[in-house]
Amino acid sequence: MIRSKFAQLSLKNKFFFSILIVILLISGTIALLARWILISGLTQELEMRGTAIAHSVATRGTEYILENDTDHLLNVLFDEKQLNERRNLVAYIYVEGKNGKILSHTFTTPFPKRLKGVNPVTERVEKSVEVVPLGEHEAYDIAVPIKEGIYQIGTVHVGLSKAHIDNLVGKLRAMFLGFISAVIIITFWVSHRLTKYIADPVMTLTKISDDLSRGNFSSSDLMNTEEQIACPAFHDTDLPCWHFDEQRAGSKAGARPHRCKKCAFYNEPSDGDEVQQLTTSFRNMVWSIRLYRRRLQESESTYRSLFRSGPDPIFVVDVLTQQLVDANPRTEEIYGYSRDELVGMRYSVLGEEHAKECFEYFNNDDLCAEAMKSARVVHLRNGNIPMYVNVTACLISYRTRPAIIVATTDVTDLVEKDAQLIQASKMKSLGEMSTGVAHELNQPLNAIRMGSDFLTMVHEQGIEIPQEQYVQVITEISTQVDRASDIINTLRSFGRKADLLLEDVNLNEPVGSVVSLLSRQFLIEDVHIVTELDPALPYITAQHNKLQQVLLNLVINARDAIVERNEDGADVRGRILIRTEYDDEGVSVSVEDNGTGIPDHVAEKVFEPFFTTKATGQGMGLGLAISYGIVREYGGELNIQSAVGDGTCFTVRFPRQEVALAAN
Repeated sequence: MIRSKFAQLSLKNKFFFSILIVILLISGTIALLARWILISGLTQELEMRGTAIAHSVATRGTEYILENDTDHLLNVLFDEKQLNERRNLVAYIYVEGKNGKILSHTFTTPFPKRLKGVNPVTERVEKSVEVVPLGEHEAYDIAVPIKEGIYQIGTVHVGLSKAHIDNLVGKLRAMFLGFISAVIIITFWVSHRLTKYIADPVMTLTKISDDLSRGNFSSSDLMNTEEQIACPAFHDTDLPCWHFDEQRAGSKAGARPHRCKKCAFYNEPSDGDEVQQLTTSFRNMVWSIRLYRRRLQESESTYRSLFRSGPDPIFVVDVLTQQLVDANPRTEEIYGYSRDELVGMRYSVLGEEHAKECFEYFNNDDLCAEAMKSARVVHLRNGNIPMYVNVTACLISYRTRPAIIVATTDVTDLVEKDAQLIQASKMKSLGEMSTGVAHELNQPLNAIRMGSDFLTMVHEQGIEIPQEQYVQVITEISTQVDRASDIINTLRSFGRKADLLLEDVNLNEPVGSVVSLLSRQFLIEDVHIVTELDPALPYITAQHNKLQQVLLNLVINARDAIVERNEDGADVRGRILIRTEYDDEGVSVSVEDNGTGIPDHVAEKVFEPFFTTKATGQGMGLGLAISYGIVREYGGELNIQSAVGDGTCFTVRFPRQEVALAAN
């Protein structure tokens, strides 16, 4: 109970009452010890003085007692009683004979009857002290025997005034209490000043803390002096002030903190005692908090403005609930939902596949520290209308909860234009191959025509032919029809517009399509296509149609290099080797030719759009650039190795499907 009430006291009162109680305890203890020591010593001293007077009387009075000379004995008694200051201390002296008769006394009145026979002594006792009544007061009666030889001839009694002794003790007590009181008053005043010295700064710091907790960083107790307000850094925190942000030193080229000769804000905490150092450190801390709070507000305002007015949609997704907790206005325009509809909506509604990958990515402790970037992700507008977006996501803390901030960029138009450009490139390639394709189609058509003419002639002329020959002709016609159908299907496959969705692709399939379409045509130009395909090739994630376009561009470029070399007089047999292989990380396809080769300074530019070494009108320089873009779109790499005069090898490498999924 007492401890609880004491804990509720202010620091000032705690200091005051604690010091007061300690002083009272110390003073009481000192008073008890002093009373025991001083008063006991004073009483013993007075008794010794009384005993000395009694012995003096016994020595001087022995002769007069033996001679029964009471007059001189009386003179001795008065001499001892009236000597110096004894007259106040000694109340009486009287001598008692051996038979108890009072021989002489110093009373001016008849000898008090109450003293007769009191405090007797024997021959074996040196002295006897006893408090005896004396009128309205009391006295310390000190009795000493008077001896002559071995015989006791009388007793001398010396009465010390108890009132006088009490008066001396009272004066001593008053002086001591006065001293103690003075010590208490002085100690109280000192403790009050000390308490005030400690408590006042603490109260000021408490008031400042209360103001800070209410968001008031302009407390009057925080020194808004004219000198501080006039400081340029007070209003512009971007100034290189060493006090505001010394850590910024060297962060910018040439930016060094400016140190004023006398800073209006910052005081060295080592000045003054511990209380002053605490106050200085607290004020410096508050100024720093005020500075960083202002910067935080500015930063929040900046990023809030970017969030609200950003040109691209931005979401904030709660990791635990996987729901949208905030979205900027641009999101409403792009996705067709109102903000009220978006807040609380599950992120998977906008893109289920990407949402799954996103949450798995940020559940991985090794990856969540880095931003997740995804290109051409399929999201759904209101009404389940698909669109393509590039996504950047990073993990943040939103209102003390883990969250993901997702920024998307609508690239649907760009994807469609890329598809159109690729389609145009494909159609251009098909146009270039039209002569060869016509020749390729003409061969099965001629065979079919010859077979049909033969059957017509046999029918018109009624010629009997063996059944085996008849079946052979029919089978050949059917084979040529299948061949023509394959050529047409391959052309339709090349001419078809690429699907925008990714699929599982075995690289051997687009290689086979390209080889089937071009191998016969290239034989006309004495260019042979040789394949080394690994039958156990793993799948990759891409688009079959676009990979056909990549391989078509590489093979046609290889053919052109071989033709160009022969036109230069080399007269070599053209050979294009297409090889597929794989390892633990990826799957690759290489297209190697024995053409002219490419110089190093040209090889560095072959993937740049509109760069070409062909004559005007024979190439736009987009084939390799488009191929490079397609390969990069699927996370692959397109490399070139070439030696002038020996040929060129293009290698396309894609991550295996399982590797790509793990990376995502």
